[in-house]
Amino acid sequence: MIRGLKIDGKKEMSLSEEIIDFSSPDKVYVPLMNNNTPCDCLVKKGKKVKKGTVIGIRKNMDFPVLSPVSGIVVDIDKCLYLNGEEVPCVVIENDKKETVLKKVLVDDIAKYTKEEFVELLKKCAVTGMGGSDFPTFFKYKSDASFLIVNAVECEPYLTADMMLVKLKAEAILESIDAIRKINNIKKCFIAFKENNDIVRNAFLEYIGRYEDIVLSPVKNIYPMGWERHLVKSVLNLEYERYPSEVGVIVNNVSTIFAIYKALKFQRNITKRIVTITGEGFTEPINVLVKVGTDMSSIIKKIGKYKGEKLKFIAGGPMMGTALSSDHIVVSNNLGAVTIISDTEDYKNECISCSKCVNVCPAKLCPVLIMKNIDNVNELKKLHPELCVECGLCSYVCPSKLGVRDFVVKAKGKVRQ
Repeated sequence: MIRGLKIDGKKEMSLSEEIIDFSSPDKVYVPLMNNNTPCDCLVKKGKKVKKGTVIGIRKNMDFPVLSPVSGIVVDIDKCLYLNGEEVPCVVIENDKKETVLKKVLVDDIAKYTKEEFVELLKKCAVTGMGGSDFPTFFKYKSDASFLIVNAVECEPYLTADMMLVKLKAEAILESIDAIRKINNIKKCFIAFKENNDIVRNAFLEYIGRYEDIVLSPVKNIYPMGWERHLVKSVLNLEYERYPSEVGVIVNNVSTIFAIYKALKFQRNITKRIVTITGEGFTEPINVLVKVGTDMSSIIKKIGKYKGEKLKFIAGGPMMGTALSSDHIVVSNNLGAVTIISDTEDYKNECISCSKCVNVCPAKLCPVLIMKNIDNVNELKKLHPELCVECGLCSYVCPSKLGVRDFVVKAKGKVRQ
């Protein structure tokens, strides 16, 4: 049984016919982070860089951080990252010439060997753009029978993936087809919410050209975008830790488009679509921005804040991270900035209603994890490390206790 809730998506707020292009900032601030892992800086102030120049490295995976612009490194500073922390970043003054290290255009993007494909994903620094930021090459090291493309975008408010599909469905399908051929994958499934006609119709226009790629509508519940739910819903398979155990790879649809860029041009993703939304903002919209862009400058150009006391969230309200300001910089995996009223809910005592237990998609007992937050031995028995951080436990809690925060904290404790 797949657990979840049907919640108000509020996606109509930011949907539009077009995306506003803000992809030529004067400066970018590239975080030296990958998958919440610090990366070493490889450049100094004054260095000239091109798009694709290696400016940092994650040593334990030999995984690069690449420049999204051409220009000059003017500083090594700190910036607000989507995990809510100030992290080191490379500040580059954009010369706006878009000079690349090497111009490449590949006609047949399925011509690569599997080994070349894996190495290309690493060289082009392709990561999970749906939130994880995990290096994608790692998933393709093993053989797989099935690929599930996650176009569900189940988090409320967010529409960046939907707009990408609307604009780039043909390229996304070409990328899926190439991935299938290169990796000898039997069948590819594009998972999307059953009520999402925008995604359905965008793919239907082109999908007839390709073999073994099918649309797979899934239930309109949250968190259906969780890969464990997707594998169960699409293939009726279950696994212990990773989808690879049952021969499945799951990629976010934005990651698939990043793979297309790598295959077609042999270069890294330098810009992405970000949703700016929420009741605390006058003009919810999707924007195209460079990686490393300070979002505060973009937000102020588009509209105004509504109200005095606001909460800025990197991502959506369920799984996102509350920020100290609006000066968050764009990373590969930042899909949205959500702006809502910062209301202080009155908190009651836990009434042991078990609503958090009944709704947890990972089948945990969030209330017991919360109550044993200072007892590591008990926490280990309750397995908070399996938490997907979907936020449903906090969403249903009648006492407004912020249960998810306790479970995330417990997750960190048992992993130490």
